[in-house]
Amino acid sequence: MKIRALVRLHWDRVAALACLIAGLFNLFLGYLGASGTRKPEEQIPYLASNGLLGLSLIAVAVTLWLSADMRDEWCKLDELTSALQPRTETSPENTPEPMARTGATREAARTPALAAIDD
Repeated sequence: MKIRALVRLHWDRVAALACLIAGLFNLFLGYLGASGTRKPEEQIPYLASNGLLGLSLIAVAVTLWLSADMRDEWCKLDELTSALQPRTETSPENTPEPMARTGATREAARTPALAAIDD
């Protein structure tokens, strides 16, 4: 049960390892097929099929692993930002008052750049 939970939690790392193993296996099969012949025209199909498939699977494995690392980093950053933000309760004392209650007029709230555009 513990392994199932770990696989569910780290599905992208498990998929990356599976793609890596399959890619290395395809590269090995391509090597075995190409090494069995001496003619280059007989070696090219092994390199084209198994070699490219193996490299593609390894590239997918690297992408999945890096995306898992990036997700972990984003989770850590989310934890840090939530820890650094002040904890305020939503109560009438903590809510900011609207402009009309504070006595500020609309003209006083405008920035000089907006005042120049409006005029």
